[in-house]
Amino acid sequence: MQSRLKPLDEQVIAITGASSGIGLATAQTAAQAGATLVLAARSEARLAEIADAINEEGGNAIYVVADVGRFDDVRRIADAAIERYGRIDTWINDAGIAIYGRLDEVNDADSRRLFDTNFWGVVYGSLVALPHLRRNGGALINLGSEVSDAVIPLQGMYSASKHAVKGFTDALRIEVEDLDKAPVAVTLIQPTAVNTPYPQHARNYMDKEPKLPTPQIDPQRVANAILKAATEPTRDVKVGMMSKINTTMAKIAPSLGEKIAARQASRQQYDQPPSRDPEGALWHASGGGDIYGHRPSP
Repeated sequence: MQSRLKPLDEQVIAITGASSGIGLATAQTAAQAGATLVLAARSEARLAEIADAINEEGGNAIYVVADVGRFDDVRRIADAAIERYGRIDTWINDAGIAIYGRLDEVNDADSRRLFDTNFWGVVYGSLVALPHLRRNGGALINLGSEVSDAVIPLQGMYSASKHAVKGFTDALRIEVEDLDKAPVAVTLIQPTAVNTPYPQHARNYMDKEPKLPTPQIDPQRVANAILKAATEPTRDVKVGMMSKINTTMAKIAPSLGEKIAARQASRQQYDQPPSRDPEGALWHASGGGDIYGHRPSP
């Protein structure tokens, strides 16, 4: 059974990682389209600002302060949606965090914390959302990356987590769509580098200020792809030409892809010492966030 997805203005949509970057762009775009929103992140003050702005403009949004690496927190997101709106039509697992550093430098606690957010957050969100989506049909949308297939040095653990997200999502899709014939569309979104505060929120082990390599795409493109998947059943979406190139290269010419990836090492840092807290937002909320990233002061 193929899921029949509703128009956005008839949907209740839950979004994790909604306080900045892709999640915030998706929330604002969905609100403009008339969707009802349940926004989740760790930054309570920022979430309140976002929800208030949406409601003041005639939208309908509530927020839940949640750490997606904790199952009980994720369950509270669903509980709030059901208590307030009675259903969930689309669930978007967007929350994520990065670490910049060589794999043999990153400590075990930081690596596990990254996986708690990037992988287990997707697992918990998916398993919490599925019973509600199965009931009336809906979309489950997980944020992977071009490095769900390819890899990049200095972000090895992030790449590993996004490989895990792809493996989990693909297996879940088979079980839900093919074995159970449930009316749920399970989608993996794989963007290339996106101009968000991702480097500013990352844990940084380098002696330079981190950045994303160019070219970077506008987060609005990813938000648009996510919301299209919320209305049109889609297996996976690669957003940005470089995502298509890099994922294809990883499959058909992996050795060449790795040599090209090695050249990205020097393009992931500014030529200046770190100007922000190297702990980033790995272990605690950033306190606020924008859709777009910002260059550090020279």
